[in-house]
Amino acid sequence: MEQRHLGRSGLRVSRLALGTMTWGRDTDAEAAAGQLAAFTEAGGTLIDTADVYSDGDSERLLGTLIDDIVPRDDVVIATKAVARRHSGPFGGGASRGALLSALEDSLTRLDTDHVDLWQLHAWDAHVPLEETLCAIDAAVRSGKVRYAGISNYSGWQTATAATRSALTPGAAPLVSTQVEYSLLERGVEREVVPAATHHGVGILAWAPLGRGVLTGKYRANTPADSRGASPTWGGYIEQHRTERAARIVQAVATAAEGLNTSLLAVALAWVRDRPGVTAPVVGARDTAQLRGWLAAESLVLPPAIRAALDDVSRPDLAYPERHLD
Repeated sequence: MEQRHLGRSGLRVSRLALGTMTWGRDTDAEAAAGQLAAFTEAGGTLIDTADVYSDGDSERLLGTLIDDIVPRDDVVIATKAVARRHSGPFGGGASRGALLSALEDSLTRLDTDHVDLWQLHAWDAHVPLEETLCAIDAAVRSGKVRYAGISNYSGWQTATAATRSALTPGAAPLVSTQVEYSLLERGVEREVVPAATHHGVGILAWAPLGRGVLTGKYRANTPADSRGASPTWGGYIEQHRTERAARIVQAVATAAEGLNTSLLAVALAWVRDRPGVTAPVVGARDTAQLRGWLAAESLVLPPAIRAALDDVSRPDLAYPERHLD
């Protein structure tokens, strides 16, 4: 699998990342082990989790598998903090105390002495940004964090945080931002992508398959064994089941037929090679599904097909983005 630098940093990661949001809840230990083995055997290195995924069980499960399946130094472990974990004073948010407490808990669950990429899961309007970023600086200086990033930040938030890090002597640079990005969700192209590109921040795209809709599985109905049929994920999937989405899925299906490949492969290749994107983050129900998107890793979309997909999924732009475009 091709390796890419994360933003303008020296950190090299695989251009596909393994998402583990369902590990410890919908994905048990045996299935997780199979996914991790298949991913790393294919050359994958970037594994993404968070302290709140499955109430911490995602990190805990990953921690039990590393070293048994793959040497610790052969993977890049990315996790997150900020989301509310418990009701205590340090149970969530982006204060110095909450962040450093969350980091210690993550290290314990992951059974490691450092996190390769530590990401702020969301902007916290109740905490001064200076306090939040100083906590990141302290974590990097301690050696417990190697690189730092953000997630779900708007364009102005991305630019503000990246500028502070760049202009503060000795501060840890922000090397990545993780945002939802797919043919069905291109809103980040208005401000987030330009801000990230300008500041040398690499983009990690979550839900690159449109929360599963771009695979085509929901074109006729909702499969009984799909996330769309579950009480937990039904609403999450439903947000992308619109008339516009149906037109885009049909365009993806036409492209897939012409290329003799899957809808999944076309959708994944499109977002993987968008400007500024380092890697899509893809989760899988089981190892068989994971192998499906690993097989799509080598697909390169012809310019004509890419242009057609760009056109059918183009987001509406308003002033000033329309003016700049």
